[in-house]
This record gives sequence, C-alpha cells and structure tokens, in this order.
Amino acid sequence: MNSAAEEPNREPDRRVTTLELFFDLVFVFTLTQLTVLLAGDLSFATAARVALIFLVLFWMYGAYAYLTNQVPPDRPSRRLGLILGMGGFMVCALAVPRVFDDTGVVFGLGFLLVVVVHTALYTRSHGRDSIWYGVPNALAAVSVTVAGLFDGLAADGLWLLALALQFVTPYIAERGPGRSDGRTPEALRAQLGSLNPAHFVERHGLLLIVAFGESVIAIGIGIGDLPLTAGLFGGAFLALALATALWWTYFVRDEELAEEVFRATPAPARFRLAMNAYYYAFLPMLLGIAFLAAGVKKTLGHLTEHLHTGPALALAGGVALFLAGDVAFRAALRLHPVRFRATAAPVALATALLGAHSSAVVELLALVAVLVTMLAVEARWCEKGAENGEAQDLARA
Repeated sequence: MNSAAEEPNREPDRRVTTLELFFDLVFVFTLTQLTVLLAGDLSFATAARVALIFLVLFWMYGAYAYLTNQVPPDRPSRRLGLILGMGGFMVCALAVPRVFDDTGVVFGLGFLLVVVVHTALYTRSHGRDSIWYGVPNALAAVSVTVAGLFDGLAADGLWLLALALQFVTPYIAERGPGRSDGRTPEALRAQLGSLNPAHFVERHGLLLIVAFGESVIAIGIGIGDLPLTAGLFGGAFLALALATALWWTYFVRDEELAEEVFRATPAPARFRLAMNAYYYAFLPMLLGIAFLAAGVKKTLGHLTEHLHTGPALALAGGVALFLAGDVAFRAALRLHPVRFRATAAPVALATALLGAHSSAVVELLALVAVLVTMLAVEARWCEKGAENGEAQDLARA
C-alpha cells in the first residue's frame, strides 16, 4: 500500500546519454595512461604519484557527472561544451606519462580547460552560484599548472595544494551562496542534492564498467607476442576471472540497492551521500582496478616465476584497494553485510607473499579463491537472512 501511494511522487528516471558514455571513455583513457605510468616503474613513489594525479582528475570527473545530472546535454550548445571538456581531459591523458618530467604545464592547461568549461556549463543550472565551485577548482588547476615548472618536493607540494583546494570546495559550496541572498543552509543543501538517482547511479556504474575494460586490455598487453601456450591461456583466464569477481562484487547487488537508497534519501542529504559514496569510496575502487591492470601487465609473461615486490603488490593491492573502497561504499549507503568484504581485503593483500615466494599463478589462484569464497559466504548469509525474515513474517501473521 505504501509503495503504491508513494509511486506518483517517484522521480522520473533519466538514462545516461551516449555522449556522456563517450565522455567516460575519454576520461578512462587517463586511467589507462596512469596504468602505463605505474607499469613503467612499480615503486611506492610512483604509486603515490599515480594516486595523487588520479585524485585530482577524478574530482573533476565527478563534477561533470554531477553537472550532466543537473544540465543534461540535450541541446547543441551543451553538447559542444561537453565535447570541449572531453578535449581537455584528452590533453591531460596524453600528458600523464611524463607529467612530473616535462609535460606538467601541458597537463595543467588541459585541466584548466576542463574546469573553465565545467563552470561555464554549470551556470545553466546554478547561475552566479557557480563561482563558489569555479574559483576553487580554477585555483587548483592553476596550482597544478605551476607545478609543471618545478621538480621534486615543490611540484608535489603544489599538487597537494590543488588536492586541498578541491577538498574544501564542497564545504564552500554548501555555505558560500547563502551569504549573498539569504538562503538557509537547508535550502542550499536541497539544491545541491537535487540529483536524479537513476541517472547518477547508472553513470558511475558505466564508468566502472569502462574501467574494468582496462583490466581486460591489460591481459592482451601482458601476453604481447608470447607463444599462446596452455599455461598462458590459463593465466589469462585467471586474470579474467579476477576482473569478473570484482565486477560481481559491485554489480550483482550494490548498484540496484544504491539507487534505492538515493531515492529514499531526502534532497538535503543527497549531496553529502553522493560525495561519500561516489567520490571518496569510488576513488580506491577505480585506483584498485588501475593497480590490478598494471600488475597483470607485468605478471602474465612470468606466470611460473617468483614475482618482484612491485608486481606482486600491484596484483594483491589492487584487489585489496577495490574491496576497501567497496566496504566504504557500502558503509556510506548502509548496505549490509560489510564484514565479509572487510575481512577479505587484508587477506587479498596478504597473497602478495605467495607471488613473491612461490609464483604469479599461485597468487592469481589465491586471489580468485579469496573473492569467490567471499561472494559465496556472503550469498549464503543473505539467503539465511531472507529465510529468517520470511519466517518472522509468517510468525507475525
């Protein structure tokens, strides 16, 4: 009865457009380039820099995902603006492999273009309030551009400054506009949270699917020109099984439940929920896929060998990072259970020891086993919960 009564108030679903998906394909090219950077030097220093670059880039991807949720690309001027933003991300992606060497300024200028286009399009829905997002984002882009003129700690410090500017932007956005026109904080949060749940959840799910494509491409790159032996096929299928298990982890239940949670969340609380679930939690998930792809590239040609620390940690750390992000995602949306995935994350990380002391194929087998076991135990727990719930309903009747 309640669901039927609430149905007329349900927000109409809006689908992700093909242009938005095209935009995501271009953005994921930056993730591909970060994988190239990481695979070239699997060290902790490079991993930290890859994470720093992606943190800065993903902030603006999230800004565009939020933008097209509010300002659909349904007319030529908006489509052309979005395509121009795609061009900015393409510049960034091309500059990524040498961004800390000689292409830092090019990267920064491309990023500045991304920010300017975003702010201009944002005025279509938020008018002059766009300045509260545009200015800190532009300052972050300038900081990254100036970083290209320096080396070492100075460059890293300017990148961290850009990240700090992005971090405070949501707080400025929630508090700044009301000072000029007298709106209450609650009204501002309601405006920021006026998201279309179906579109927002689907958009990020499609991004994750495209990112998983990077892990599949990594299989082909890792094999290269090697002879197609039975062992090599076995390693390729293990890598594919690993990516498939991670896909299962998110898409079999989490995406559908996330949309339900967003629908049930009042508009004033949606903006913060979107930040926690689809920015802070999605970051480690996407980075985990990038690290996993780098590990696969470096591993498939050495399946029976002891792995160096870098490739072994990239494989295990990529899976662990994805699971940690998914745990944060579930915690933000209050989806249950969480404990099985929280337990599996450190276990997955520990499999790096198997790669380093045994062989790559043993580590891959162990990672697949950890994920399959986690999913099986969790599915059984959910079945028992459903059975107990049905029994309680019958007892009440």
